[in-house]
Amino acid sequence: MTEVELLLPERLVPERLAAAISSSGLIAEDAGSESLQRTYYDTFDGRLAAGGTPAVYERGRLVLNGASAGLEGPPQRVLAADLQPGPLRDALAPLIDVRALLPLAELQIHERRLRILDSERKTVVRASIERSALAPSGDALRARVRLVALRGYDSELERVRTALQRELGLETAPLSLIDEAVTALGGHPGGVSSRIDVPLSFGQRADEAAVAVLRRLLEVIQENVEGTIADLDSEFLHDLRVSVRRSRSVQRQLRGVFRPDELGRFRSEFRWLQSVTGDSRDLDVYVLDFEDMRALVAASLRADLDPLLGVLGKRRRAAHRRMIAALRSKRFTALLADWGVLLDRLPSLPDADRPDAATAIGALAGPRIAKVYQRIVADGQAIDEHGPSEPFHELRKRGKELRYLLELFGSPLYPPEVVKPMVKTLKALQDVLGRHQDREIQTATLGSLATELAGDQPALLATGALIARLDDDKWAARKDFTARFARFASNDQRTLVRDTFA
Repeated sequence: MTEVELLLPERLVPERLAAAISSSGLIAEDAGSESLQRTYYDTFDGRLAAGGTPAVYERGRLVLNGASAGLEGPPQRVLAADLQPGPLRDALAPLIDVRALLPLAELQIHERRLRILDSERKTVVRASIERSALAPSGDALRARVRLVALRGYDSELERVRTALQRELGLETAPLSLIDEAVTALGGHPGGVSSRIDVPLSFGQRADEAAVAVLRRLLEVIQENVEGTIADLDSEFLHDLRVSVRRSRSVQRQLRGVFRPDELGRFRSEFRWLQSVTGDSRDLDVYVLDFEDMRALVAASLRADLDPLLGVLGKRRRAAHRRMIAALRSKRFTALLADWGVLLDRLPSLPDADRPDAATAIGALAGPRIAKVYQRIVADGQAIDEHGPSEPFHELRKRGKELRYLLELFGSPLYPPEVVKPMVKTLKALQDVLGRHQDREIQTATLGSLATELAGDQPALLATGALIARLDDDKWAARKDFTARFARFASNDQRTLVRDTFA
């Protein structure tokens, strides 16, 4: 259905609106009025807004694109996994994944509805006059008329819109009602993205480019702190940690743009931040992926894993409490504040002890990309599929370094037809290396839980079966590594890297 929103003067009466609609050759009939409370929902990063429609809670139901479910509410958080199986869960799950729906704005709305009929008295367009106020403040938003065409009647909607603009001078609303409400509340229409799309130029000073990227990464860390502490969904902590890792990577790869003494302190503090958030994230993943892990064992054993989930949940809550203490500490507050101060003044510092500060970022980042790639190729070729795990782990870490260089500096500076396929093959390699590393850690962690499951023989047996399956998958990942590494390190790819970045 096509939908249009037009702004209304405050004193415009419905009769004038109906008369203007009649000038289009259509008929406007009163369809009643209603006062209601409506709460809009989306994820923190605006995943529903990207599709054009937020979720709405009104009259005791949460609704998205016609799918709905009755909820006690309005709820403060909605996870797809928490909904009962049904149309709404099916509609939400692929859109929001593990993110939570959070309330964007609560409105008190008085709605006067009109049916717009053609000459055969068939409804072709629905109209509603909406006068809204933010709850609980009562601050009024701009009144508007919403026009919705029934299927196949877009031309009739256009006739109504033209008549209203011609007869009454109505203007198209520059923002949807929800975007106007979110803006009035000081929020971000469309959500808060964690993307790092920083424009750079090839000849830009390396310290200025580093500051631009690191400043954006700092913003993402800051934007995700409160959601991480409140445990609204697991992606807040994930996005925070990714930005910390990316910041550490820039610190390492572009260390020549910093003063050595200052950089040493911040590298140590960012390493601490990565560490104090690690346990909580690892346990998030265990809990999120538990049903997938449960499916690895025989159906007869799956229910026996419930005590294991309970132990993991208990550990997760304890880890989260420790992490909250760190994120509320003076050390963390000082780290972000002092890092921001350094980024503000870095380009103005003397270059004497910053050998790469004035180097063009393209001339610095390109050879770094080539060098890290070549190191990965050399290390990958030396890996023994049946050897120890450490070389796989080290290769995974180097792969992250390369991916961050490509995403932060390669994408804005080098041809996309080179960078995008390279990132794609690197992601495929990283996926299998990550799977290997996850299984390695999971088998060790689950093996350490025996004392907490003591006395529950069925749970111990089921956990042992799960550990065996995870270990099998670790070895399967090693076999998959060979094919994916071959694509990443092919002769054509090595030539392209040398010709583009070296």
